[in-house]
Amino acid sequence: MPSVPLAAPPQPASGPTRFRWVICGLLFAATTINYVDRSVFGYLAPELQKIFGWKNADIPEIALWFEISYAIGLAFVGRFLDRIGTRIGLALSLIGWCLASMLHAGMATVFGFKLARFLLGFTESGAFPGAAKATAEWFPRKERALVAGIFNSGSNVGTMIVPIAIPWLLVSYGWQWAFIATGGAGLVWAFFWLGLYRLPSQHPRVSPAELAHIESDPPDTITEIMPIRRILRTRQAWAFILGKFFTDMIWRWNIYLLPLFFSQHFNLKILQFGPPFLMIYLMADVGSIGGGWLSSSLLKRGWSLNAARKTAMLVCVLGVLPVMLTTQISSLWLGVFLVGLAMAAHQGWSSNLYTSIADMFPKHAVATVAGLGGTMGSLGAVALLKFTSWLFARAEAQHADTTHVYPVLFVIAGTTYLAALLSFHLLVPKMEPVRPE
Repeated sequence: MPSVPLAAPPQPASGPTRFRWVICGLLFAATTINYVDRSVFGYLAPELQKIFGWKNADIPEIALWFEISYAIGLAFVGRFLDRIGTRIGLALSLIGWCLASMLHAGMATVFGFKLARFLLGFTESGAFPGAAKATAEWFPRKERALVAGIFNSGSNVGTMIVPIAIPWLLVSYGWQWAFIATGGAGLVWAFFWLGLYRLPSQHPRVSPAELAHIESDPPDTITEIMPIRRILRTRQAWAFILGKFFTDMIWRWNIYLLPLFFSQHFNLKILQFGPPFLMIYLMADVGSIGGGWLSSSLLKRGWSLNAARKTAMLVCVLGVLPVMLTTQISSLWLGVFLVGLAMAAHQGWSSNLYTSIADMFPKHAVATVAGLGGTMGSLGAVALLKFTSWLFARAEAQHADTTHVYPVLFVIAGTTYLAALLSFHLLVPKMEPVRPE
């Protein structure tokens, strides 16, 4: 790893502080960078298809290699983060994925892009487990859903930046610089992270009053490190894992193939991507923070943890359903609204789902559970991308219109959240911490 200069040591806090929100800002920045680097390929795909002569089926085939390696990485990164610590672990992950993103610029074949996507997926696997772990370390339970919503909204900001920046980089400097510039910009984050992040109890910028607030929850009932086999024996873990499996696949499909869908269904050119996709991800950003705010607000009003979290999740599930109508309309902006509403609902769902880990597991197990759930989410994405590639290949072999593939995929997108909420509720009828054996 290249040496990263550290910021000057902070001075001890003498009065009331709110330094935990600086940490929240750093997590927001990390997920923003994560989704900028992750999304570049999807937006360039229609242009790369023309440059290299790819078929429709080649694009999901390339994209799924990110998900394969992401699944592998997530299976191990949670335990890695729980052992090495959030500060070093998340820094290593981000530096790695920035370099992998820049590597795309040197590729010119389907195999080369598959390799670059594989390396990017493996290194990006530390982002969300690391953010979930940092949230558990720095915030009390009543603030975690809001914080998860804020850092999760970084994924939307990242995908808002891409449709504005990538066409400009493409036209001005060529497609290679779209990968080089976005990957290189993320390395700046590591300077601030390594200089500013410590555990609250060890941080000189945290006052005793803020530390007391951070540590105001009852102590964890399980203090020893939970083995993975012990975690996998809990219904709480499987509620989160299945929630990720059923819903991550839809979000990932949108990241990789939504630009292709808008290009083919609404005849949108890459230089026209900016306003529609900016609106979609602005709505998603509102949904991310709104979903976290809703359950946190209900908790403050005296609702039980179980009722607050699940009510917010139900509202989000209902918001996804109308997306099934998208392929039946010809109005671009109505399509933008339906997709944006579904993306907002997904992000609100995701904010509450991530928070549920810290609600049910001790802090030292949060990253491990997040990693296991992320693995299953990636496997779901691999399955959906492979199914999409098969549908495209079959249509192309029959010389049929490939846009006829999309209605099937949008019906899947509209219904899987119901399965996710049902499985979560059946496995955890009442949300409560895992009990010691």
